[in-house]
Amino acid sequence: MGAVALTAASFTASATAAPAPTGQGHRATREAMDAAVEDGVPGVAGQAKDKYGTWKGTSGVGDLRTNKPRSAHDRYRVGSITKTFVSTVLLQLEAEGRLSLDDKVDQWLPGVVRGNGHDGTRITLRQLLNHTSGIFNYTADEEFGRTFFLKDGFFKHRYDTVTPERLVRIATSHKPDFAPGTSWNYSNTNFILAGMVIEKATGHSYGDEIRRRIIQPLGLHATSVPGTNPKVPQPSSRAYGKLAETATGPTYDVTELNPSLAGAAGEMISDSGDLNRFYSALLRGKLLPEAQLAEMKTTVKVDEIPDAGYGLGLMEHKLSCGTVVWGHGGGIHGSSSEAVTTADGRHSLSFNFNGDWSGSSEAVIEAEFCAK
Repeated sequence: MGAVALTAASFTASATAAPAPTGQGHRATREAMDAAVEDGVPGVAGQAKDKYGTWKGTSGVGDLRTNKPRSAHDRYRVGSITKTFVSTVLLQLEAEGRLSLDDKVDQWLPGVVRGNGHDGTRITLRQLLNHTSGIFNYTADEEFGRTFFLKDGFFKHRYDTVTPERLVRIATSHKPDFAPGTSWNYSNTNFILAGMVIEKATGHSYGDEIRRRIIQPLGLHATSVPGTNPKVPQPSSRAYGKLAETATGPTYDVTELNPSLAGAAGEMISDSGDLNRFYSALLRGKLLPEAQLAEMKTTVKVDEIPDAGYGLGLMEHKLSCGTVVWGHGGGIHGSSSEAVTTADGRHSLSFNFNGDWSGSSEAVIEAEFCAK
């Protein structure tokens, strides 16, 4: 998202974990978390679940003022991990015969995607979910970035409510990135529109549908769709950002913000245990019929990320050891998160950095799934 993309972000590190019966005891994962803290991330919190049980790990601090350590049970803003929840709801609606992924956006949102070459009559719902629509990414708009991601704008506008309609208008004030279906580009606008389609198709907000269809059935007690509420529920740590185009300079507490600026593209809050439960259930076919899960896992090649493909709100990534994991990453002010699981849903890892300018998420994932 501008300086802090909604993506797929000087304290002694100390890792804490329940003992695991595995040979390496997740040691490599702990060390990768510590390395992220040494690289400048204030703190890391995560959980892994595999055939041996649940492992919980932390490193660094959750509050730079008090030096309070991070907790493995921290709730945090998950950013674009929200996209998998939104896509799951749309695919459930398809399974129920209430819409088709081949429907044009304009069938559901007449006249909404218009202007500067954008044309909702030529874009399908599938192209929203796999980022092949060509619709401009509203978070790449320079004025939006100055308003919400750089210091002066953020502190003036952090509590503003931004409507989905306004976000789409920002996007369509630019030219499309490409003609629908001809290329791939990550655009948060796609999922703002997907959330609007869910509301049109059901008569309820996408947040209500996520609660009813996913959060409640799976018992995800730490997961929420906050809407315009600027707080992060306890237990949680503080979130820190640079509010600049560079990773140097002062560090600011950016914990509180109105998440409507991210909406269906990235507003949700969760914890690592809930994210593991969600992705494991998804990949094991507990949330979608076989046909819809197969559609979700049909990927488009992503040149920007080697050995990766993007499905419908779900990414496939082949790791250095050959293991394939499915999931999504998420970045929003002061928070960088990852949630991945193996194709059988039996080995899952979710974690969060409470800083948005340093640290290697990839190294933590590689350590968990590829360490001998």
